[in-house]
Formats: sequence, C-alpha cells, structure tokens
Amino acid sequence: MPIARRSMSGWGRTNAVTAPVLSTPDLDQIARAVTTVAERNAESPPHLRNGVIARGLGRSYNESAQNRAGLTVDMTRLCRIHSLDGDALVADVDAGVDLDRLMRAALPLGLWLPVLPGTRQVTVGGAIAHDVHGKSHHSAGSFGDQVVGLHLLVADGRILELGPDGTADDPDGALYWATVGGLGLTGIVVRARLRLQRTETAYFLADGVVTHSVDETLALHREEWSAGADYSAGWFDAVSSGSKLGRGHFTRGRLAVRDELPKALRRNPLAFDAPQYLRVPDVFPSGLGNRVTFGAMSAAYFRAGRSFENGIRNITAFLHPLDIMADWNRFYGRRGFLQYQFVLPYETLDEFAPLLREVQASGHPSFVNVLKMFGDGNRAPLSFPMPGMTVTFDFAIRPGLGDLTARLDRRVLDAGGRLYSAKDSVTSPETFHAMYPRIDEWLAVRRRIDPDGVFVSDMARRLQLV
Repeated sequence: MPIARRSMSGWGRTNAVTAPVLSTPDLDQIARAVTTVAERNAESPPHLRNGVIARGLGRSYNESAQNRAGLTVDMTRLCRIHSLDGDALVADVDAGVDLDRLMRAALPLGLWLPVLPGTRQVTVGGAIAHDVHGKSHHSAGSFGDQVVGLHLLVADGRILELGPDGTADDPDGALYWATVGGLGLTGIVVRARLRLQRTETAYFLADGVVTHSVDETLALHREEWSAGADYSAGWFDAVSSGSKLGRGHFTRGRLAVRDELPKALRRNPLAFDAPQYLRVPDVFPSGLGNRVTFGAMSAAYFRAGRSFENGIRNITAFLHPLDIMADWNRFYGRRGFLQYQFVLPYETLDEFAPLLREVQASGHPSFVNVLKMFGDGNRAPLSFPMPGMTVTFDFAIRPGLGDLTARLDRRVLDAGGRLYSAKDSVTSPETFHAMYPRIDEWLAVRRRIDPDGVFVSDMARRLQLV
C-alpha cells in the first residue's frame, strides 16, 4: 500500500505529528487498510489499539484529522465529481472533493451549494465530519442538512448507505446522524449526495451596517439583523478599550438575480470571481500578533467599514475573504494559534459583553473576530449549532493562553453554550462532555458500529471519545 510517514497538524499549526499516511484513490485499498487495523485491534488490549482516521485538507484547527499512534488516510485523492444533476438539484461526489472545486464545477450550470463555511478549502468528507456551517445557518441549517445520502466505510470493511431519514443499512437514521458532526469516528465517509439550489448569478446583493459599541452590536442582533437575509455575519473589535470595545461592521445579503447586477457583470453572471492573490511565506515571528499590532489593525479595519444598502459583492468579498491568501495561518508564526469558537443561546446573550471584556483585559489580543447568528440545530448529537449567537476569536499561542481559555470555557458552559469541535484544541474531556448533553447517545452508536475502536484520532483520545 502507498503508505509514507508525513508531518501534519491542524490549521492552527499546533500539536504537530509525524505519522504513517495512506494516500490512494483506490477505495479497495482504503477498505483493506481499515480491516487490517480492525483485525489487529480485535487482538489487542485497549491501550495498544492504534486505529485509523480519515483526513481531508487539514483545515480543522485541531488534531481531529491526525493519529500519532496509528494510520491516517489522506482522502484528497478520492476526488471524483460523479454527477451534477440540475433537474434533481443533487451533486454526487467523492468525499475527497473540495468545496472550491465543487463550486467551480456547479456555478457554470447555475447551481449553488446552500451552505459554505468560511473557506472553500474543505473536503466534503471533512464538512460532514464536523457538520460545518456558514453565514446561512439561520436560513439553511448546517452542512449535514444538505446531505441527501452518504456511503460510510465502517470498521468491518462494509460500505453502508445512510440517509437522514433512515435506510436499509440504518433503519432509524441513528448512524447517519452520529456520522454528521461525528469527527470521523463512526467510519470513513467515501461518497455523498448533496442538495443544491439554482442561482442566476455568482454574486450577492448585500447590506452593511457599522456599530460603535458592544451594546450596539448586541442590539443589532437582538433586532434580528439576519431576518429576511439568507446570509449574515460580521467582524467586531476585541482589542480596543472603553466604549470602542465590541464595535464592528456586519453584512447580510442573498444571491443576486441577473437583473440586479451592473451591466458589466450581466454578460457573465455566473463567473466564479474568486482569485487567490498570494501565498503567505513562512517567515513571520510568533510574537508579531500582539496588542500593538492588533490594536492598530483593529482600528484601521474598523475605519474601513461602511454602512451601505444593495451593494453587489462577489463570492470572495462576501463569503471567503481569507481565501485570497493561501497559508494565511503562517501570519501567527510557527508556534501557531488557537481559534476559539463558541455559541451562546439567545437567552444568555448578555454574557457576551463580560466575556469580551475578559478577553480584552487578558493580554491575549485577537484581531480576526467573527459574530453570526444561528437558527435551529439538527438531529446530530455532536453538531455544534444551536439557536443563538456564535463568536470566534483567534489567539496566538503564548504563555497563559490555557488559563484564559479555561476561564472562557467556564463562562460558556455556565451560559448554556458550547465549543465547536472543528476549532477546539485545548478543552478538557469533562468540559466537552458537559457541553454536549447527548454525547452518551452518540457514544452508544459509535460503540455499536465500532466496538474495537478502529476509528480514532488524537482529538478523540484527548476528549475521551474512544
């Protein structure tokens, strides 16, 4: 088998490992690798079971797609787009297809994926494993809600057909919903059918608003700023002090129809206008992101914000501004960074202001901060979204950060919120389990389909999910 040792980490560049990686487009080889591990695990005590985990493009920020003690399967070579059905509005793709490639294939046909996360550099398998969400969660749900069906390679080598409402292989749908958001720990998603929608253009009709304090920011979102728009999110200032703390600018919008575009864009309304301008070199010192630099950047970025109505924005400007730079995580230096994302229920949104003040006073500045609203969650026990407001901070790795995140964990837990599994890299198993009240239900399904713990990652060990 084409197995080689490879260095890898999550997007945060922490917890790096060097471990064996299988990279092949041959599904039979992947299945043989899984059954070989399963046979060895069945003969070994729990502490000697090394396991296997699937990996896509490595854009989760943590160690969820690496396995220092066992095998990692690189899924990016299993990457065929089988069909794009404009009548049924369904895409049939291998799990290693990334969302950038899928959108470049779908848009010329007038087809659109309703849920796109903050980057298109994510595989379909990874999007299902973390049940990723985007700016459209309040209107379209999360990625798992767009999956019509999937094929799952399980520990005994079978490939099961699963769907949200149950199948012959999974009559009650329990395995399907344990797989959505299940961190790759129920098996390897090898193929999926995704729900699409029609669009006349690849552009957005958007509104923007500027807020000048945390109180204005909260008031805007209590007034249902997202209502009536399919997409909504924004940036807020977590570095400035006093009344400037929490100010920001926020956008909302929907896909534009052709007649709403300027004449120059109507000639090719489905053009995929998403250039990548540069690749960030790996030369930045780890201490560059500090209060002085991030303070200046926050002030400048706030001044650049504008209130507007009915503006036309392309995909990159509206959905994926960081995709214009490859390897942007290198800005934080080789020590890396931690992205801290949590959700607060609507009834405890008042907890955001004191939490933000604690971050501002902590000595751990964050420039890349995002706020957006969630709608109803789905049936997946480990899916992150719930009705409320989700918030993201990016913290450079430096001494004392663990103490801050532990305090933030307590605030989030006390407020009835939880952390996002695609981002968390430091929380304790006790905290994670307390944040996900249906985790025992998920564990029961996992143990039933994988009794010998074949599928395992470094994150699964940290969070005691195996």
